[in-house]
Amino acid sequence: MRNRGSYSYGNEGPATAVAEQPQPLSADKKRPVLVTGASGLVGIHTCRELSKNGWQVRALIRDAAKAAMALGQLPVEFRVGDVRDATALRSSLNGCGAVVHLAAIAIERKGESYADSNTAATARLISAARAESVQRMIFMSQNGADSRSPYPFLHSKGVAQESVKTSGLRWTILRPSVIFGPEDQFVNVLGRLIRLTPKIFPLPGGGKTRFQPIAVDDVARVVRLSLEKKETVNQSYDLGGAVPLTLRQMTERILTAMGTERTLVAVPVKVLRPLVALAQRLLPNPPVTSSLLDLLALDNTVANNALTEYFKVVPIPFAADELQYLRRITAKNALRSLFERP
Repeated sequence: MRNRGSYSYGNEGPATAVAEQPQPLSADKKRPVLVTGASGLVGIHTCRELSKNGWQVRALIRDAAKAAMALGQLPVEFRVGDVRDATALRSSLNGCGAVVHLAAIAIERKGESYADSNTAATARLISAARAESVQRMIFMSQNGADSRSPYPFLHSKGVAQESVKTSGLRWTILRPSVIFGPEDQFVNVLGRLIRLTPKIFPLPGGGKTRFQPIAVDDVARVVRLSLEKKETVNQSYDLGGAVPLTLRQMTERILTAMGTERTLVAVPVKVLRPLVALAQRLLPNPPVTSSLLDLLALDNTVANNALTEYFKVVPIPFAADELQYLRRITAKNALRSLFERP
């Protein structure tokens, strides 16, 4: 067991009163928390969760207009910048007590690679945190992330994960299964594809792959608890929802939530692969890429679910009542999304 030393909390006085005195392991609410990727799915809900629980939030965003739409109602300080820019990172981290690193890409696009946006950006953030004396870091990884993984996305997150563990910072790593919520890029994509495929909906490999979908509000709550619990320092946590579900079972619940019906047809992945490759070449914003299609062959469940076992959070179920946001999807806006530049 690591030596935690002695620390000062609450009304006992600041832990930094003497230069040699160790910092408290839990983050300090008196100093801002920088949230990278703040206008993304987890970022929006994390900023909301932290703000309503008394944390000062500083949001690192790339698009000020988009951030204003998503976060404008919250008492959040905006910093415009890119996680790939070391200067912007140092400026954004100045005066912060902690950083929640959520920014990452799931799909590679022109000018954005896994190696740069997921791996190198994390290393730059660590360097900037050290330079600005920010010692506490929450890192959003991915269930299955491993530097030895043959899958590029999981490899990139695995390498980043290792850099966090060896950073010298007081880190916590969160490894969720697929996350669902109003702004998600998995369940919403399925919903848009359903609208674009009347009567019949193809399931890759028959939809046998298992997931453990976790609600974004549950993830955001775990981020906050990780900042508040000193016991989470230098720990990794796998996170999942209430129960594992196959892709077929998830699709059935999505159809119920959307109030529509489709005949679900098993299609071999090898048949879908050339169609997905063609879509990647022709569409500015393809709903699925070859690398994501490969990931659909991997089970994405967690053996030891820290959401319930450690954080004692009762999971929001992946159920029709929780998926009502999918009803706003129409064939028209689903088609338009394919041609929108991300």
